[in-house]
Amino acid sequence: MFSQKITTRFCDTDALGHINNTMVPVWFEGARDPVFKWFMPELDVKQWQLILAKIDVTFHAQIYYGKEIELRTYIGRIGGSSFDVYQELWQNDIKCASGTAVMVHFCFQNQSSLKIPADLKVEMEKHLFSAEI
Repeated sequence: MFSQKITTRFCDTDALGHINNTMVPVWFEGARDPVFKWFMPELDVKQWQLILAKIDVTFHAQIYYGKEIELRTYIGRIGGSSFDVYQELWQNDIKCASGTAVMVHFCFQNQSSLKIPADLKVEMEKHLFSAEI
């Protein structure tokens, strides 16, 4: 698991006074940087090797302004050329949101998927999500 803590900002709120639901996918994407670095250690966009195939977010509780949140990032599934990144957002010891991003290892030049190298799969397995956590 990777963990990142941030404090919510006033500009993250909506008219109802809690964190706008559009912020969670943005925060989840930012928290995927350690996963991106497995494929592109320098995060050089000219060498990018991943595409996003799908995202989903489930909201479990409201998220509040001015309070720290923790973003937890796991690997949910490892396939041949694609994998799932499972993430959770916690605030005040409450799971407020969870979501999955389906990522594909991709060659932009050939416009085709690439097999995930065995050494990367080994690293990914170290971060597999377990419901027992």
